[in-house]
Amino acid sequence: MSKEKVSAFRTKKNCLLVFRNKKINVFDEAEGVISAFSGLGYYFDKIAYIAYDRAEEIVNALRDGRINYENLYIYCPYSMDNTLKAFLTALYGAEFNNKGILISGTDNVFMLYSDKENDLQYGEIKTILDTKYGQKFEKSYIKVYGVSASHLNSVIYQAKQKCAEIDFSISESYGDCRIEITYPNSISKELFDSVIRIIVGGLNENIYAMDDISLAERLFQLLKLRRAKISVAESFTGGGIAKKLVEIPGISEVYCEGLNTYSNESKMSRLGVKEFTLGRYGAVSEQTAYEMAEGLRNNGRCDVCIATTGIAGPTSDSTSKPVGLVYIAVAVGEDFSVFEYNLNGNRENITNTAINLALFHTYKLLK
Repeated sequence: MSKEKVSAFRTKKNCLLVFRNKKINVFDEAEGVISAFSGLGYYFDKIAYIAYDRAEEIVNALRDGRINYENLYIYCPYSMDNTLKAFLTALYGAEFNNKGILISGTDNVFMLYSDKENDLQYGEIKTILDTKYGQKFEKSYIKVYGVSASHLNSVIYQAKQKCAEIDFSISESYGDCRIEITYPNSISKELFDSVIRIIVGGLNENIYAMDDISLAERLFQLLKLRRAKISVAESFTGGGIAKKLVEIPGISEVYCEGLNTYSNESKMSRLGVKEFTLGRYGAVSEQTAYEMAEGLRNNGRCDVCIATTGIAGPTSDSTSKPVGLVYIAVAVGEDFSVFEYNLNGNRENITNTAINLALFHTYKLLK
Protein backbone atom coordinates (compact mmCIF):
# COMPACT_ATOMS: atom_id res chain seq x y z
CA MET A 1 0.00 0.00 0.00
CA SER A 2 1.35 3.41 -0.91
CA LYS A 3 1.59 6.18 1.65
CA GLU A 4 -1.29 8.65 1.70
CA LYS A 5 -0.56 12.11 0.37
CA VAL A 6 -0.27 14.50 3.31
CA SER A 7 -1.04 18.18 3.07
CA ALA A 8 1.85 20.52 3.83
CA PHE A 9 -0.60 23.00 5.30
CA ARG A 10 -2.03 20.99 8.19
CA THR A 11 -2.91 23.01 11.26
CA LYS A 12 -4.74 20.29 13.20
CA LYS A 13 -2.62 18.42 15.69
CA ASN A 14 -4.45 15.77 17.66
CA CYS A 15 -7.11 13.26 16.64
CA LEU A 16 -8.52 10.57 18.95
CA LEU A 17 -10.26 7.56 17.38
CA VAL A 18 -12.32 5.48 19.81
CA PHE A 19 -13.33 2.03 18.57
CA ARG A 20 -16.42 0.75 20.36
CA ASN A 21 -19.22 -1.81 20.28
CA LYS A 22 -22.05 -0.14 18.37
CA LYS A 23 -24.62 -2.19 20.31
CA ILE A 24 -23.68 -0.48 23.56
CA ASN A 25 -24.95 3.07 23.35
CA VAL A 26 -22.38 4.53 25.74
CA PHE A 27 -19.86 7.20 24.81
CA ASP A 28 -17.88 7.65 28.02
CA GLU A 29 -15.29 4.92 27.38
CA ALA A 30 -12.59 7.45 26.54
CA GLU A 31 -13.30 10.04 29.25
CA GLY A 32 -10.22 8.92 31.17
CA VAL A 33 -8.01 9.37 28.10
CA ILE A 34 -9.45 12.81 27.34
CA SER A 35 -9.02 13.91 30.96
CA ALA A 36 -5.46 12.55 31.13
CA PHE A 37 -4.36 14.47 28.03
CA SER A 38 -6.02 17.62 29.31
CA GLY A 39 -3.93 17.22 32.45
CA LEU A 40 -0.81 17.01 30.27
CA GLY A 41 -1.69 20.25 28.51
CA TYR A 42 -2.85 18.70 25.23
CA TYR A 43 -6.33 18.70 23.73
CA PHE A 44 -7.96 16.83 20.87
CA ASP A 45 -9.02 18.73 17.76
CA LYS A 46 -11.23 15.77 16.86
CA ILE A 47 -12.73 12.86 18.81
CA ALA A 48 -14.49 10.21 16.72
CA TYR A 49 -16.36 7.11 17.91
CA ILE A 50 -16.30 4.26 15.40
CA ALA A 51 -18.02 0.87 15.48
CA TYR A 52 -15.30 -1.76 15.47
CA ASP A 53 -17.15 -3.98 13.01
CA ARG A 54 -17.45 -1.31 10.31
CA ALA A 55 -14.39 -1.91 8.12
CA GLU A 56 -15.06 0.94 5.69
CA GLU A 57 -15.59 3.48 8.50
CA ILE A 58 -12.38 2.32 10.19
CA VAL A 59 -10.34 2.69 7.00
CA ASN A 60 -11.78 6.13 6.28
CA ALA A 61 -11.15 7.32 9.84
CA LEU A 62 -7.53 6.13 9.82
CA ARG A 63 -6.87 7.77 6.46
CA ASP A 64 -8.43 11.02 7.64
CA GLY A 65 -6.17 10.91 10.70
CA ARG A 66 -3.14 10.33 8.52
CA ILE A 67 -3.93 13.16 6.09
CA ASN A 68 -5.24 15.86 8.41
CA TYR A 69 -3.60 15.40 11.83
CA GLU A 70 -0.05 15.35 13.11
CA ASN A 71 -0.79 12.99 16.00
CA LEU A 72 -3.22 10.09 15.86
CA TYR A 73 -4.36 8.35 19.05
CA ILE A 74 -6.07 4.96 18.84
CA TYR A 75 -8.23 3.77 21.76
CA CYS A 76 -9.47 0.26 21.04
CA PRO A 77 -9.95 -3.26 22.40
CA TYR A 78 -6.69 -5.21 22.45
CA SER A 79 -8.19 -7.73 20.00
CA MET A 80 -7.89 -5.06 17.26
CA ASP A 81 -4.20 -4.43 17.92
CA ASN A 82 -2.61 -6.54 15.18
CA THR A 83 -5.09 -5.58 12.46
CA LEU A 84 -4.86 -1.84 13.13
CA LYS A 85 -1.09 -1.87 13.46
CA ALA A 86 -0.69 -3.71 10.15
CA PHE A 87 -2.88 -1.17 8.36
CA LEU A 88 -1.21 1.84 10.02
CA THR A 89 2.29 0.50 9.33
CA ALA A 90 1.48 0.41 5.63
CA LEU A 91 -0.32 3.74 5.74
CA TYR A 92 2.55 5.61 7.39
CA GLY A 93 5.44 3.56 6.03
CA ALA A 94 6.85 3.10 9.53
CA GLU A 95 6.88 0.46 12.28
CA PHE A 96 5.48 0.53 15.82
CA ASN A 97 7.89 0.05 18.68
CA ASN A 98 7.18 -2.31 21.57
CA LYS A 99 5.37 0.45 23.49
CA GLY A 100 2.81 1.01 20.74
CA ILE A 101 4.33 4.19 19.30
CA LEU A 102 4.79 4.82 15.58
CA ILE A 103 6.94 7.75 14.50
CA SER A 104 7.01 8.74 10.84
CA GLY A 105 8.84 12.00 10.26
CA THR A 106 6.89 14.59 12.24
CA ASP A 107 3.81 12.35 12.53
CA ASN A 108 3.01 10.08 15.46
CA VAL A 109 0.54 7.30 16.20
CA PHE A 110 -0.10 6.12 19.76
CA MET A 111 -1.91 2.87 20.58
CA LEU A 112 -3.98 2.71 23.79
CA TYR A 113 -6.26 -0.14 24.87
CA SER A 114 -9.70 0.00 26.49
CA ASP A 115 -9.58 -3.50 28.04
CA LYS A 116 -5.92 -3.98 28.94
CA GLU A 117 -3.29 -2.25 31.03
CA ASN A 118 -1.23 -0.11 28.68
CA ASP A 119 2.55 -0.43 28.44
CA LEU A 120 2.52 3.06 26.95
CA GLN A 121 2.31 5.68 29.69
CA TYR A 122 0.84 9.15 29.24
CA GLY A 123 4.06 10.68 30.51
CA GLU A 124 5.96 9.09 27.61
CA ILE A 125 3.53 10.62 25.12
CA LYS A 126 3.91 14.01 26.80
CA THR A 127 7.71 13.79 26.49
CA ILE A 128 7.41 13.11 22.75
CA LEU A 129 4.94 15.95 22.21
CA ASP A 130 6.84 18.45 24.37
CA THR A 131 10.01 17.68 22.44
CA LYS A 132 8.20 17.90 19.13
CA TYR A 133 6.58 21.26 19.80
CA GLY A 134 9.36 22.67 21.99
CA GLN A 135 6.85 23.92 24.50
CA LYS A 136 6.33 23.70 28.20
CA PHE A 137 2.90 24.34 29.56
CA GLU A 138 1.57 26.12 32.62
CA LYS A 139 -1.83 25.70 34.21
CA SER A 140 -4.26 28.00 35.94
CA TYR A 141 -7.77 27.45 37.27
CA ILE A 142 -10.96 29.42 37.79
CA LYS A 143 -13.90 27.97 39.71
CA VAL A 144 -17.39 29.32 39.08
CA TYR A 145 -20.88 28.40 40.17
CA GLY A 146 -24.27 28.81 38.53
CA VAL A 147 -23.21 30.18 35.14
CA SER A 148 -25.20 29.08 32.09
CA ALA A 149 -23.41 27.04 29.44
CA SER A 150 -24.22 29.58 26.73
CA HIS A 151 -22.80 32.50 28.71
CA LEU A 152 -19.71 30.54 29.72
CA ASN A 153 -19.05 29.51 26.12
CA SER A 154 -19.46 33.12 25.00
CA VAL A 155 -16.89 34.34 27.54
CA ILE A 156 -14.43 31.57 26.66
CA TYR A 157 -14.84 32.38 22.96
CA GLN A 158 -13.92 36.02 23.63
CA ALA A 159 -10.86 34.88 25.59
CA LYS A 160 -9.78 32.56 22.76
CA GLN A 161 -10.07 35.43 20.31
CA LYS A 162 -7.54 37.32 22.42
CA CYS A 163 -5.04 34.43 22.41
CA ALA A 164 -5.59 31.26 20.40
CA GLU A 165 -2.61 29.54 22.07
CA ILE A 166 -4.47 29.29 25.37
CA ASP A 167 -6.66 26.21 25.78
CA PHE A 168 -9.65 25.83 28.08
CA SER A 169 -10.96 22.57 29.52
CA ILE A 170 -14.35 22.88 31.24
CA SER A 171 -15.98 20.35 33.54
CA GLU A 172 -19.24 20.80 35.43
CA SER A 173 -20.93 18.98 38.30
CA TYR A 174 -24.32 20.09 39.62
CA GLY A 175 -23.74 23.71 38.67
CA ASP A 176 -20.16 23.78 39.96
CA CYS A 177 -17.82 24.52 37.08
CA ARG A 178 -14.05 24.05 36.82
CA ILE A 179 -12.21 25.99 34.13
CA GLU A 180 -8.74 24.59 33.53
CA ILE A 181 -6.54 26.98 31.57
CA THR A 182 -3.46 25.56 29.84
CA TYR A 183 -1.00 27.86 28.13
CA PRO A 184 2.58 27.74 26.82
CA ASN A 185 5.06 29.48 29.09
CA SER A 186 6.31 31.33 26.03
CA ILE A 187 3.36 33.74 26.01
CA SER A 188 3.84 37.03 27.83
CA LYS A 189 2.40 37.72 31.26
CA GLU A 190 0.68 40.79 29.81
CA LEU A 191 -1.17 38.70 27.24
CA PHE A 192 -2.13 36.02 29.75
CA ASP A 193 -3.39 38.63 32.22
CA SER A 194 -5.51 40.23 29.50
CA VAL A 195 -7.16 36.87 28.83
CA ILE A 196 -7.86 36.37 32.54
CA ARG A 197 -9.40 39.85 32.72
CA ILE A 198 -11.86 38.89 29.98
CA ILE A 199 -12.92 35.79 31.91
CA VAL A 200 -13.15 37.55 35.26
CA GLY A 201 -15.06 40.44 33.75
CA GLY A 202 -17.56 38.11 32.12
CA LEU A 203 -18.04 35.72 35.06
CA ASN A 204 -17.38 37.99 38.01
CA GLU A 205 -20.55 37.30 40.03
CA ASN A 206 -20.17 33.54 39.58
CA ILE A 207 -16.47 33.18 40.48
CA TYR A 208 -15.67 31.80 43.90
CA ALA A 209 -12.00 30.81 43.52
CA MET A 210 -8.99 31.46 41.32
CA ASP A 211 -7.44 28.11 42.10
CA ASP A 212 -8.51 24.47 41.99
CA ILE A 213 -10.47 24.09 45.22
CA SER A 214 -14.04 23.04 45.98
CA LEU A 215 -16.94 25.20 47.12
CA ALA A 216 -16.72 23.68 50.59
CA GLU A 217 -12.97 24.36 50.81
CA ARG A 218 -13.48 27.97 49.73
CA LEU A 219 -16.20 28.45 52.35
CA PHE A 220 -13.88 26.92 54.96
CA GLN A 221 -11.14 29.41 54.04
CA LEU A 222 -13.57 32.30 54.39
CA LEU A 223 -14.94 31.06 57.71
CA LYS A 224 -11.38 30.89 59.07
CA LEU A 225 -10.65 34.37 57.76
CA ARG A 226 -13.79 35.75 59.43
CA ARG A 227 -13.20 33.68 62.56
CA ALA A 228 -16.76 32.43 62.24
CA LYS A 229 -18.41 29.17 63.30
CA ILE A 230 -20.98 27.33 61.18
CA SER A 231 -23.85 24.93 61.88
CA VAL A 232 -26.11 23.10 59.43
CA ALA A 233 -29.69 21.79 59.65
CA GLU A 234 -30.76 19.62 56.73
CA SER A 235 -33.99 17.99 55.74
CA PHE A 236 -34.05 16.62 52.19
CA THR A 237 -30.27 17.01 51.61
CA GLY A 238 -29.72 14.34 54.24
CA GLY A 239 -26.43 15.56 55.69
CA GLY A 240 -24.87 16.22 52.28
CA ILE A 241 -23.78 19.75 53.17
CA ALA A 242 -22.28 18.58 56.45
CA LYS A 243 -20.47 15.76 54.67
CA LYS A 244 -18.88 18.18 52.19
CA LEU A 245 -17.64 20.29 55.09
CA VAL A 246 -16.36 17.58 57.43
CA GLU A 247 -14.31 15.99 54.64
CA ILE A 248 -12.00 19.03 54.84
CA PRO A 249 -8.96 18.62 57.12
CA GLY A 250 -9.06 21.16 59.96
CA ILE A 251 -12.80 21.81 59.66
CA SER A 252 -13.20 21.45 63.44
CA GLU A 253 -11.83 24.99 63.72
CA VAL A 254 -15.07 26.37 62.27
CA TYR A 255 -17.71 23.60 62.36
CA CYS A 256 -20.15 23.41 65.28
CA GLU A 257 -22.79 20.84 64.42
CA GLY A 258 -24.96 19.27 61.74
CA LEU A 259 -28.52 18.09 62.25
CA ASN A 260 -30.67 15.91 59.97
CA THR A 261 -34.19 16.99 60.88
CA TYR A 262 -36.38 15.04 58.48
CA SER A 263 -39.60 14.72 60.45
CA ASN A 264 -41.81 17.59 61.58
CA GLU A 265 -41.36 16.42 65.16
CA SER A 266 -37.58 16.72 64.80
CA LYS A 267 -37.88 20.18 63.30
CA MET A 268 -40.02 21.29 66.24
CA SER A 269 -38.09 19.64 69.08
CA ARG A 270 -34.53 20.21 67.82
CA LEU A 271 -34.88 23.54 66.03
CA GLY A 272 -37.93 25.18 67.53
CA VAL A 273 -39.93 25.28 64.30
CA LYS A 274 -43.50 26.22 65.26
CA GLU A 275 -46.29 23.69 64.83
CA PHE A 276 -48.40 26.53 63.42
CA THR A 277 -45.79 27.18 60.73
CA LEU A 278 -45.69 23.53 59.69
CA GLY A 279 -49.48 23.29 59.70
CA ARG A 280 -50.10 26.44 57.70
CA TYR A 281 -47.14 26.58 55.31
CA GLY A 282 -45.84 23.01 55.33
CA ALA A 283 -42.42 21.51 55.95
CA VAL A 284 -41.28 22.62 52.51
CA SER A 285 -41.72 26.37 52.72
CA GLU A 286 -39.84 29.61 53.06
CA GLN A 287 -41.17 30.04 56.59
CA THR A 288 -40.00 26.61 57.76
CA ALA A 289 -36.54 27.06 56.25
CA TYR A 290 -36.25 30.42 58.01
CA GLU A 291 -37.26 28.98 61.39
CA MET A 292 -34.86 26.04 60.97
CA ALA A 293 -31.96 28.46 60.49
CA GLU A 294 -33.24 30.68 63.29
CA GLY A 295 -33.38 27.69 65.63
CA LEU A 296 -29.76 26.83 64.87
CA ARG A 297 -28.66 30.38 65.53
CA ASN A 298 -30.67 30.76 68.74
CA ASN A 299 -29.73 27.41 70.26
CA GLY A 300 -26.11 27.07 69.16
CA ARG A 301 -22.89 29.00 69.43
CA CYS A 302 -22.42 29.73 65.78
CA ASP A 303 -22.17 32.77 63.54
CA VAL A 304 -23.31 31.19 60.27
CA CYS A 305 -26.25 28.81 59.78
CA ILE A 306 -27.54 26.87 56.78
CA ALA A 307 -30.94 25.16 56.63
CA THR A 308 -32.47 23.18 53.76
CA THR A 309 -35.93 21.81 53.09
CA GLY A 310 -37.33 20.54 49.81
CA ILE A 311 -38.84 17.75 47.74
CA ALA A 312 -36.20 15.65 46.00
CA GLY A 313 -38.59 13.08 44.52
CA PRO A 314 -39.18 10.80 42.80
CA THR A 315 -42.70 11.66 44.06
CA SER A 316 -44.04 14.67 45.91
CA ASP A 317 -45.16 14.73 49.55
CA SER A 318 -48.80 14.86 50.63
CA THR A 319 -49.11 18.45 49.36
CA SER A 320 -49.52 19.71 45.82
CA LYS A 321 -45.99 21.14 45.82
CA PRO A 322 -43.84 19.97 42.92
CA VAL A 323 -40.79 17.73 42.98
CA GLY A 324 -37.72 19.97 42.83
CA LEU A 325 -39.13 22.72 45.06
CA VAL A 326 -36.27 23.73 47.36
CA TYR A 327 -35.76 26.32 50.09
CA ILE A 328 -32.32 27.22 51.41
CA ALA A 329 -32.01 29.53 54.39
CA VAL A 330 -28.70 31.14 55.32
CA ALA A 331 -28.10 33.22 58.41
CA VAL A 332 -24.95 35.30 58.77
CA GLY A 333 -25.05 37.02 62.14
CA GLU A 334 -28.41 38.76 62.40
CA ASP A 335 -29.05 38.72 58.65
CA PHE A 336 -31.28 36.02 57.18
CA SER A 337 -31.75 35.13 53.51
CA VAL A 338 -34.07 32.45 52.10
CA PHE A 339 -33.67 31.23 48.51
CA GLU A 340 -36.36 29.39 46.57
CA TYR A 341 -35.61 27.13 43.62
CA ASN A 342 -37.55 24.82 41.35
CA LEU A 343 -34.88 22.34 40.30
CA ASN A 344 -35.12 19.84 37.47
CA GLY A 345 -33.82 16.31 37.17
CA ASN A 346 -33.86 13.16 39.24
CA ARG A 347 -33.48 12.84 43.01
CA GLU A 348 -29.67 12.79 42.85
CA ASN A 349 -29.50 15.88 40.64
CA ILE A 350 -31.93 17.88 42.79
CA THR A 351 -30.20 16.97 46.05
CA ASN A 352 -26.63 17.60 44.88
CA THR A 353 -27.53 20.83 43.12
CA ALA A 354 -29.18 22.10 46.31
CA ILE A 355 -26.09 21.18 48.35
CA ASN A 356 -23.88 23.23 46.03
CA LEU A 357 -26.37 26.11 45.99
CA ALA A 358 -26.35 26.21 49.77
CA LEU A 359 -22.55 26.33 49.92
CA PHE A 360 -22.34 28.99 47.20
CA HIS A 361 -24.97 31.28 48.75
CA THR A 362 -23.29 30.99 52.14
CA TYR A 363 -19.93 31.88 50.61
CA LYS A 364 -21.44 34.90 48.81
CA LEU A 365 -23.21 36.21 51.92
CA LEU A 366 -20.18 35.71 54.14
CA LYS A 367 -17.88 37.33 51.58
